[in-house]
Amino acid sequence: MHAPGLFDLTDHLARLSAMGYPLEVLERHVDFEVFRPVLVEALGYGERPKGGRPPYDAVVMFKVLVLASMHNLSDERIEFLIRDRFSWLRFLGFQIGEPTPDHKTIWLFREKLTQAGVFKALFEAQLCARGYKPTGGQIMDATLVFAPRQRMTKEEKARAKAGEAASDIWPDDLSKAAQKDTDARWTVKYSKAKTTKEGEEDTGLVDISVPHFGYKNHVSIDRKWRFIRGETGTNAARYDGHERSSVLDETNSSKAVWADTGYRSSKNEDWLKAQGYRSHIHRKKPRGKPMARHIRRGNATRSAIRACVRLRERAHGSDHPLNRPNPCEGPHDHGQPELQLPPSDFPRATTGHSLTPPKFRKYPPWQTQTAQHSLKYHRP
Repeated sequence: MHAPGLFDLTDHLARLSAMGYPLEVLERHVDFEVFRPVLVEALGYGERPKGGRPPYDAVVMFKVLVLASMHNLSDERIEFLIRDRFSWLRFLGFQIGEPTPDHKTIWLFREKLTQAGVFKALFEAQLCARGYKPTGGQIMDATLVFAPRQRMTKEEKARAKAGEAASDIWPDDLSKAAQKDTDARWTVKYSKAKTTKEGEEDTGLVDISVPHFGYKNHVSIDRKWRFIRGETGTNAARYDGHERSSVLDETNSSKAVWADTGYRSSKNEDWLKAQGYRSHIHRKKPRGKPMARHIRRGNATRSAIRACVRLRERAHGSDHPLNRPNPCEGPHDHGQPELQLPPSDFPRATTGHSLTPPKFRKYPPWQTQTAQHSLKYHRP
């Protein structure tokens, strides 16, 4: 058995650096000290009397949240992995054997920043300082976030829809109330069948409706840089158009707005016009009539711009083709999520593709190469 040497750990970390460790690349490109003034002000750190353990450094704790978000980890899991991985200790600046934050400290730090409402200010300041100012117009979209289905009686469902908390519905069984989600709602997602062209044989396709239970994530990105500028979460039954004022960014240099037909209504059009926005929202097909050619061509032009905001629906248990395993690849380690696939709570809407995809592109630019292969071999 090999006896550990004095410099074995140093050599091991050096080999990781030579291979291009992602956390070192992140630290080279992001100046985390820029976040310190905003963090200290939000947390209320000041002169402390003598005695007691001082709090962890604000920037270090912010890095902990970045790691948890990038790998989609719970507070308990991130506590364990910080102590387990030498590379994470080096990224956070801890020495071996030094105390590290526990899950309660991480939760409390996140709650303080959430209550102070500084998350948007943190990233907006960093983006604007590097020249990524919102420009070119805005693109709105919403994606479904799945949640476990709840088993409740009609009376319990009615009380949940009325806005009562779980502790009020089940006051005698608090353990059951802690497992119940009273905020998620049902919705139905409709999918229109493709119409056959004149002279072609009817394929027999029909319209389908798929029920979903959970929430909706509403976002808007700027057209030029494709960073998420506005974001809000609601239950799945919430109408997309009601969240227009919550996600639109008033600092954008252009007043153009793109969105799908879910946002088209006379009330929304009047509101956009009153606020000075130029609507490029998709037009709906007339009921009982074929869509006019100029409307169809206009929607196709808008789709080329709006395609970059389309979010992949990644949910546990979903039967979406993009979520199924790829037979051309090896088995994935589901216990350790890949670094290049961050979850929706740490969104990045940037992409290297052009705003207007070529006409011959078979897949929209937001799909990765792996997703394309998965879609090719796993058609529903």
